[in-house]
Order: sequence, then structure tokens, then C-alpha cells
Amino acid sequence: MSVNVRRLIKFFASSLCMFLVAVSPCFGWGPEGHRVVAMIATKHLTPEAANKLKAMVGPHDTLAAISVWADDIREENPETAPWHYIDIPLTASTLDMRRDCREGNCVVARIEKFRTELANQSANPAVRREALEFLVHFIGDLHQPLHCEDNNDQGGNHVQVIFFHAPTNLHAVWDSGILQHEKERDIQLASDLDSRITPAEKTSWVEGSVESWAMESHALAREVAYGKLPSGPTPVLEDAYYDVALPVVERQLQRAGIRLAYVLNQALHE
Repeated sequence: MSVNVRRLIKFFASSLCMFLVAVSPCFGWGPEGHRVVAMIATKHLTPEAANKLKAMVGPHDTLAAISVWADDIREENPETAPWHYIDIPLTASTLDMRRDCREGNCVVARIEKFRTELANQSANPAVRREALEFLVHFIGDLHQPLHCEDNNDQGGNHVQVIFFHAPTNLHAVWDSGILQHEKERDIQLASDLDSRITPAEKTSWVEGSVESWAMESHALAREVAYGKLPSGPTPVLEDAYYDVALPVVERQLQRAGIRLAYVLNQALHE
């Protein structure tokens, strides 16, 4: 294959990637991010939890395989859409569940609900399986900074940007754009990120509560996702923004993986 042909293939592949970022529906992390979180979590399960999960999902399924189910059912189950995020005002310094999570329809409340259902070993197996699938997904969503803030723009969906020459929106950039630009397959990325987690980080990250984890994401939305946006009616996001955002995305995926394992280990401990 000639050099020119290789360059042409690379150009079209890059263009397709940016097109998909621009038109993809904006959920939590894209499928890549959710699979990475699940793969990291799998490495930190206790033997007891791993065996129980294997019995629940079957021999041919994995946490990574079920991690995107909650997004797959959103169209048929629109009532689940608010469960993926929590609307903490961007300028707020605290979380107020009455203000930010009306009638328990937010990611923080749903994580607590499904954690309780999963831990109930006398519950219907189908109920526990569904709780597991929601839990794996929602702990990932909780760590996407734009799922824990409200700036009157639907989590950045209405903030139009240019990301490496492609028109898209801020939410799509944080969902998938940053990870897709990195061009590392989810299996390798999960392995690389997991290898960089220190024992001290693993210990400290499981401290606190679901609410404090949400406020951690909220702070990153304020300080980085919005705080580092270039000025202008349609911000142009290139290397300067990417270089600041990528470490945040990677750290949030690491935290989500460790915390998911922690929650599962607790819920499945006899």
C-alpha cells in the first residue's frame, strides 16, 4: 500500500470519528468510557463478588458487556432518562437533593436505590440483575462531570463548539470526543489506566459518599469543562483544551472503576 493511500485512509478514518462525535446522542460516557470503567472494576472485585457476579450475568457476559444496557433502553423507557444525571447548579457549592433531585429522579438517588436492591439476596433474581445493570452504568455516569451540573444548557448539549475542526457540542466532547481523539482501544486503555492507580489512590477514592463523588464531578465541570473553555460564541477546542481535559477524563474513569468495584464488593458480601 502506498504512502498516499495510507494517508487517505487515515484522513477518512479521522473524519468519520469526528462526524460520529458530532452526531452521536449525548448520554453519559460513550460506550468506550463505560466499558473502561467496568473493565477496571472487574480487576478489583473480591473473589466472592466476582463469583456471585458470574452467576448473575452468566458465563458469556461481563460487566463491560452489560455496562451500556441502561443507554440502550432509554428510547423505549424514557422515564429512565433523568436517572443518568443530577442537576446541581454550576455555581452551587453544595448538593441539595430537594433542589437537584426532584422525586428521587437523579443518578445519586438511583445509585442508592439499586445498590440496596442488589444487596438484597432474597430479592427476585431478575430485579437484582436489573439493579446490577443500572448500577454499573450509573456509577460511570456519575463521574462524567457534565452529568453533575446544571448551567441551563442541558449539560452542555446546547453549547456549540468546534472540536478539532468538527462542529459538535460540549457534552459530546466529554462523552466520547476526548477518548476517541486519544485513539486507544478500550481494552488497552483500561489496562493502562489501571496500571497507573496507586494503592493510596485506591484507598482514598472509596472514601466519602455518592453525594461527595457527585460534588467532585461538579467541581471538575465548573473548573475544567466550562472553566477552560476559550472565549467566543463558538469555542474552538484543540490541543490546549484537550491537554487539560484528557487527564481529567482519565482520572474520572479510574475513580469510577475503583468505586464501582467497591460498591459491588460491599453489596455482594455476605
